[in-house]
Amino acid sequence: PTMAVRNISRFWEWGRKIICVGRNYADHAKELKNAIPTEPVLFLKPPSAYVREGSPILVPLYSSNLHHEVELGVVIGKGGTAIPQSAAMEHVAGYALCLDMTARDIQDECKSKGLPWTLAKAFNTSCPVSDFIPKDRIPDPGNVKLWLKVNDQLRQSGCTSQMIFSVPYLISYISEFISLEEGDLILTGTPKGVSAVQEHDELQAGIEDVVTMNFKVERPDH
Repeated sequence: PTMAVRNISRFWEWGRKIICVGRNYADHAKELKNAIPTEPVLFLKPPSAYVREGSPILVPLYSSNLHHEVELGVVIGKGGTAIPQSAAMEHVAGYALCLDMTARDIQDECKSKGLPWTLAKAFNTSCPVSDFIPKDRIPDPGNVKLWLKVNDQLRQSGCTSQMIFSVPYLISYISEFISLEEGDLILTGTPKGVSAVQEHDELQAGIEDVVTMNFKVERPDH
C-alpha cells in the first residue's frame, strides 16, 4: 500500500512479518522440559497468521493439541539493521497483546525429528492480536502483567519482568540478522501455564489496565 494507507495502528493489514521468540521465560522453558536458552530462539509466522477479535481461532485439521501462549507484541515503527540496544526503543511504535497459538502435538513431533516448527506455529489464525497499544500506554515493556483465561478460568499470569531477554536486547539481536521494517511485530515469549484449548472454548486475555481481548476456538468445517 502507499504511505497514505499505512496506518501503524492497523499494522496487521500491511506489516510484512511476525518474528517470534521462543523460551523467553524460564518457567515456560521448564514446563516444556526445554533447556533455558543462552541466546534467543527465533521462529517466524507469516502475516496470514493474524486474526482479529470477532473472528475465531481455528484448530488446524492436523492437530488435536492446540495450546494458547499469551505474549506481549512489540510493533516496529521505524525499520533498521543492526540496531544498537541503546537506540532500540526509538524503533518501537507501540505494542499489542498477542496469542502465539501452537499445535503442540505437531511441535513435539517436529522437535523429535529435528524438523522446523512451521506447521506447529504458522497456520492461519495462529496469531490473534489486540488493538494497537500506543507506546505511551506502556512506559516500561519490562514490567507488563499479562494474563489469559480459558472459559473464565485463569491459566496464565505473568510479568514481562520475568523475560530472559529484554525488548531492547531482542530488537538489537534480531536486527543483526533480519532487518526490521515498519509494521513488523515481535512476539516476546510466553509465561508458564500454557494448556490445550478445545472447540467452543472462550479465550480472554489482557494486559493489566491496558487492554483485553476475546476469541472463540472453532474447528474448520472442511
